[in-house]
Amino acid sequence: MIEEKIKDLIKNALKSLNIEVEEILLEHPADLKMGDYSTNVAMSLAKKEKTNPKELAEKIVIEISKNIPKEIEKIEVKNGFINFYLSHEFFTKKIEEVLTNKNFGGNDILSNKKIMIEYTQPNPFKPFHIGHLMSNSIGESLSRLFEASGAKVIRANYQGDVGPHVAKAIYQILKDKKDIITVTTLDNSSTNEKAKYIGECYAKGNDAYENDENAKKEIDEINKKIYEKSDEEINKVYDWGRTITLEAFEEIYKELGTNFNYYFFESEMAPIGKKIVKENLDKAEGPESSRRIFEKSDGAIVFHAENYDLKLHTRVFINSQGLPTYETKELGLTETKFKKEDLDISVVITAQEQQDYMKVVTKALELIDPQNASKMKHIVHGMMRLTTGKMSSRKGNVITGESLIEDSKAEILKKIQDRDFTDEEKEMVASWVGVSALKYSILKQSIGGDIIYDFEKSISFEGDSGPYLQYAYARAKSIIEKASGEEIVPSFIDMPEEISEVEKLIYRFPEIVQHSVEDYEPHYIANYLIELSRAYNTFYGNTKIIDKDDATSPYKVAITEAFSVIVKNGLNLLGIQAPERM
Repeated sequence: MIEEKIKDLIKNALKSLNIEVEEILLEHPADLKMGDYSTNVAMSLAKKEKTNPKELAEKIVIEISKNIPKEIEKIEVKNGFINFYLSHEFFTKKIEEVLTNKNFGGNDILSNKKIMIEYTQPNPFKPFHIGHLMSNSIGESLSRLFEASGAKVIRANYQGDVGPHVAKAIYQILKDKKDIITVTTLDNSSTNEKAKYIGECYAKGNDAYENDENAKKEIDEINKKIYEKSDEEINKVYDWGRTITLEAFEEIYKELGTNFNYYFFESEMAPIGKKIVKENLDKAEGPESSRRIFEKSDGAIVFHAENYDLKLHTRVFINSQGLPTYETKELGLTETKFKKEDLDISVVITAQEQQDYMKVVTKALELIDPQNASKMKHIVHGMMRLTTGKMSSRKGNVITGESLIEDSKAEILKKIQDRDFTDEEKEMVASWVGVSALKYSILKQSIGGDIIYDFEKSISFEGDSGPYLQYAYARAKSIIEKASGEEIVPSFIDMPEEISEVEKLIYRFPEIVQHSVEDYEPHYIANYLIELSRAYNTFYGNTKIIDKDDATSPYKVAITEAFSVIVKNGLNLLGIQAPERM
């Protein structure tokens, strides 16, 4: 990359001046007129070297200029900064490289690494809520980024098919339907309608659990019977509800463009985790230590994490009824993952509200299995909020991830109703654009923060939105098709004198991808694509691209095609489809 070449030039120049430096900070100036790269190295070293920053910068430039590579047209010192301007030849070669390498942007920094990424994690018997949509969007994008960087990626989905939430739903289903035949037919409704009904039963069951002591006792008893599989009627309702909700989730995954390699379930992880806890009960941290990993307390088994880190707290791993908690199931899940695959990294994506308990689980893992614990990375995302504030499936006032997708699709269908598309094409475009509206709204921000979701802005074909990027791509493809019809094909013989902003942005794509991978942050790509698309739309508005009388027209078509390649590749890394017509 040219970025590394410039850093080496600066390091060598400093070495000639007998100045040692560990790291060079190189950035793109916000104003493209100030160069393509800029460094403040002279200002950061001036005090230590007891010299004026401007004078030191000029000395560095003199040293670099003794052997300046052809990719750099000029170097300037401005207010202590050293600004590098790349040559016309450099930009032309990058456009040519994009056209000859349709996978432009990839790298090999994760070559030979095997990474499992666990994301989405909806629970059977509950709705697919907005948090699951966030987790899916982030997890799918990171998966694609890792693959673009040479890793073998294994997609995993961990789902809670046992626990109090299941008991609450089954309690209400049995209250409503009385007999098992009525439950399992449910008036021949569709899978989605049945799944919606089950989610509503969960909300009602949760309300009963919180407000009715008798209902609470009954639900606790159902929960125990689910683990024991001791009640035939409950087993039948359980099997029916689990199947229905998992089938409904699959329809959503298909719409979102996700295919999982592994499905892990709490019911399977619970006994494995329980065995691990019991094997480490009263076990010392080490030969010289009196501290225990797990201990009995009031009939339960707990882990006093604060003994190891004052920021942590005690968590129950097996409750007084002998049932494993989320924490114990996580231990079972981790062991299972590493037994199934020889992983270099195991990434887990959860909501922020699970951060504290995951820290305790991580500490327990460090004591039990330090080798695998060192390979774990936990990523937390914030909440998505609408004008009504935070939504909870426990209260039944949830706006589900599925309903948001359907609402987006419906609005996009209205926007393209008059287009010359078949009904099938309209459905496809509405699905792709509707999903992009949601995914882009999630991925354009840093992962840890909360998101205020603005529905109208998200589906706009103008401004900071997924549909805007898709529309820019479709426009570019239309121009390329029109140019081809007039027999104007990309060429690098004649070029405009002025370098366009589009050219000054296209070459950055590989480094944007690499930074996104290194920092686990897809929003770098989302923000870059918006900047690039705005630059191209300005270029399109101010330039006659298709003109048989203009010798530079083939190069402008080359820029357009390179732009389309970058946008398509970038959208793909975000998990977003790129329709060629909109």
